[in-house]
Amino acid sequence: MAYDDGDQARFRGEPGFREEPDFRTSTSTGSIPPVRAAGQLDDIFDDPTHGDPGRDRMAVHFAWEAILLIGVGVLGFLLYSQHKSAVTGAALQQLIVFAAALGLMALAAAASLRVAAPNLAIGPVAMAAALYFAKNGADGVMSVAPKMLGLAALVGLGIAILVVCFHVPGWAGSLAGALAVVVWIQKQTAPVSVAGQFDPTDRSWYYFGGFAAVSIVGALLCTIRPVRRGIGRFRPVGDPAVRRGVFAATVTGIALVGSTAVAALAGVLFAGLSTSVRPDLGLDWTGLGIGAALVGGVSAYGRRGGVFGTVLGTVVLALVIQWGEAANWRVSPYAVAAATLAAGLIVTRLVETFGRPLMTPDEESWTAEATSTWTGAGWTGPEAGSWSASLPTQTSAVSRPDPWQDDRWSTNR
Repeated sequence: MAYDDGDQARFRGEPGFREEPDFRTSTSTGSIPPVRAAGQLDDIFDDPTHGDPGRDRMAVHFAWEAILLIGVGVLGFLLYSQHKSAVTGAALQQLIVFAAALGLMALAAAASLRVAAPNLAIGPVAMAAALYFAKNGADGVMSVAPKMLGLAALVGLGIAILVVCFHVPGWAGSLAGALAVVVWIQKQTAPVSVAGQFDPTDRSWYYFGGFAAVSIVGALLCTIRPVRRGIGRFRPVGDPAVRRGVFAATVTGIALVGSTAVAALAGVLFAGLSTSVRPDLGLDWTGLGIGAALVGGVSAYGRRGGVFGTVLGTVVLALVIQWGEAANWRVSPYAVAAATLAAGLIVTRLVETFGRPLMTPDEESWTAEATSTWTGAGWTGPEAGSWSASLPTQTSAVSRPDPWQDDRWSTNR
């Protein structure tokens, strides 16, 4: 009969039996963490299959957004006190429309950054949309916008197929799409006068409010753990060339198509603010859009981001550009885009450093135990302790008689 728990209880305490410790519930460093169910693993790992243990910390995002809010107040006060005409009357309406258009660029960039596939084509697409609308604006916004959005969506679909089907970095696939759009832009050799009577300043607050609402609602949805996990599924956790599954490819493809279409809407607002559109490459708008999203707290690595950061980062950037125009700084838009991107990358490092999940002591010991490995020369890791594969050396040689020299084993006996 097997010696089971019942037999152990029956013979416990009788002569000839010794109590032994239960090695199933203890280790050399303490108790083994309990085995967790699949549902509990969702609370430990942001990605149950891959990723860092724990949940992303949002405190760093809210703290940074508070700083951005203070920056908006300071910039607004300084701009009003030094260049009052730039933020009052018709100039204020134009500033709000410009902020809405820039916000749409930032929203498109944030959507692609969240899925870890930055879309570098948003700037050229916005410029191409502005040129297209300038040529055909006389037909009306409701007639031109669907065609323009359809063309932009086709460009985004081509980028998405290249990125998700071949599983290549989003910046590389979108750069190919951007260059293809630039080819069409370069065919326009002269500035194009804006046709039609479209004036976005009449509804400036509606455009900005629409951008802010979509950005904040989308960011709030991304704070939900399953949504954030699905949105950031394309973010690499090991070998970046390893495919992350059909769901990750689908979400990334939708984000790329959607971001390209949103960039086209921004191009319409840019065209509405001008009497003519000059055929530029539009890469400066790519830098400004991605820079505003990064400054707002969206990580360049994907998944992580705040709630109000994209809106606040857009407002800060719009106020800086408006201040530069009012003060006649004569700074190139590419210089502003470069500075914004550099600042945004610093914010990304802060977000990745302080926004990483915080493990509890039990989870840290559990992770440390899992990292102990046998190397052939001993155990490496926290569980190695004082154990070693090599035997201790003798301190001194001890002279002992050879038992085979005894006469008892001789053949004469």
